[in-house]
Amino acid sequence: MQKHDIQSRQDIEILVRTFYGKVRQHPSIGPFFNETIKDWNEHIEKLTGFWETNLLGVKAYHGNPLKAHISVDQNFNNGLEQAHFGNWLQLWFNTIDTLYAGETAQKAKESAKKIAHIMFIRLFEARKQPR
Repeated sequence: MQKHDIQSRQDIEILVRTFYGKVRQHPSIGPFFNETIKDWNEHIEKLTGFWETNLLGVKAYHGNPLKAHISVDQNFNNGLEQAHFGNWLQLWFNTIDTLYAGETAQKAKESAKKIAHIMFIRLFEARKQPR
């Protein structure tokens, strides 16, 4: 079966739902998500909007992902580590490669790498600030 590129919100929703299905089962990063997210449908909708904005330029996301991740890190006693972001990227790349191929699929991988790097640096910086 030939894969097509990510072209629509529906494609992104399939990607996000498939990805988070894997995340929820992952032994290292699953607990962070499973203990934090109370409404998975709402989370999927929000993240679909995030990636739709990021990949297709549609203004579908309004939020502060850094603030949310800092809160998760604090709730887990600064337990988010660089390896967790690596696990997240591996699952993201694997999910994309399983479902899609093309320029936008590649953009999704490149964006995720940048996001993971910046997010971890910002979490680390937030830990150093007095509370």
